Amino acid sequence: MKIKLLFISALAVGATSLSAASSNYSITMDFPYVSDYVFRGVKYADDSIQPSIEFGADNFYAGIWSNQPVTGRTTNEFDFYAGYKFDLTDTWSMDVGATYYYYPETSSLDEQFEPYVGLTGDLLPGLTSTFYAYYETEFEALTLQGSLGYGFELSNTLTLNLAGNLGSVSASGAGDYTYWLLSATVDAKLNDHANAYLGVSYSSNDMDRAPANSLGGEYTYLTTGISIGF
Repeated sequence: MKIKLLFISALAVGATSLSAASSNYSITMDFPYVSDYVFRGVKYADDSIQPSIEFGADNFYAGIWSNQPVTGRTTNEFDFYAGYKFDLTDTWSMDVGATYYYYPETSSLDEQFEPYVGLTGDLLPGLTSTFYAYYETEFEALTLQGSLGYGFELSNTLTLNLAGNLGSVSASGAGDYTYWLLSATVDAKLNDHANAYLGVSYSSNDMDRAPANSLGGEYTYLTTGISIGF
């Protein structure tokens, strides 16, 4: 059984959040295609579609994310999450929430629950950092992840976003491992409510240090899609 966290931070590849600045409410829809479904340095599926929708009201948010494999026999997945963000300063905030993972095509209808807490802030203009702690209750797995992201404009409609993260997973009775990711994404503004994006990511882990572990590996994959927000 895989143990994973949801790409909810702003550093996630292609998860550009769009909302109407004049409203306290927002709805964001994301429709990405990925050439590999890789998370925490581990590959879970080949080509996949990963649609999602998120509702926001002031500092509260809730959403549904899914992975729908295009090829292979991998089962699909639905993640339901909700959280609340607290402003600590003008540039730093705290995020508290939880994710419920559901796998409807497994024989036992597998499910998992994972609370999380995180900090997000600006280190320098354009340079964003996050640090999150996640605790998955079924496997008693603690995940710690730090991320950095930097974006700059290429033109009036194009933005280049660079991101990286480093994390560790420690599960009760199952050992631990470290993973990392580097990504570059070009974001194109289509109009006031829609963006298109194309990115490339490299991810890996240190699980190949155990000879019998088949989850170790290095992966380079593409992400492309459209985000729509109101």
